[in-house]
Amino acid sequence: MKKCFLLLALLASLAARAQTAWTDHSRVLPDKLRRVPVGLTLWHSPNPNYPVPDPDQPGQFRWTHSTMVRNELGEPLQIVECGSFIWYSAAGWQANLQQTPAEFAEQFGCPQGQLRPQATYTFAKNIRYARSAKSLYGGDALWYILARDKAGKLYKGTGLIETEADVQ
Repeated sequence: MKKCFLLLALLASLAARAQTAWTDHSRVLPDKLRRVPVGLTLWHSPNPNYPVPDPDQPGQFRWTHSTMVRNELGEPLQIVECGSFIWYSAAGWQANLQQTPAEFAEQFGCPQGQLRPQATYTFAKNIRYARSAKSLYGGDALWYILARDKAGKLYKGTGLIETEADVQ
């Protein structure tokens, strides 16, 4: 009974978080990203992204792309957070993943999570999986990165990736 209650509480918490990610539907960006100045360029390739058969798991599929970020400012920036919101239904943006500065540093090959000016960092094997052709679905993901300068000012970078459901 206690485990069931804990599971229900966790699910309710996640549902509330997802519903509060984007409260002003008259604006494009989720709340967390609004009014934060742009200082980073963030993009994905290939984009749009199509599923392909997974050579390691017969009958399964995967979408593979690279995600790149470049610090456009003239000074180093320290990563605060990296994550994404997904849009796969009429509900709009839903909170998806959130990475710590250490996770970002490891995946993007960015020592100590510090973005040098004009340097590009790449998450080369950004992969999403589907267990079967029946579980393929499309949707868009809005990736974001938040970073601070040494004075404490917060900057963002955003990049949209179109993830398609049809195998090419």
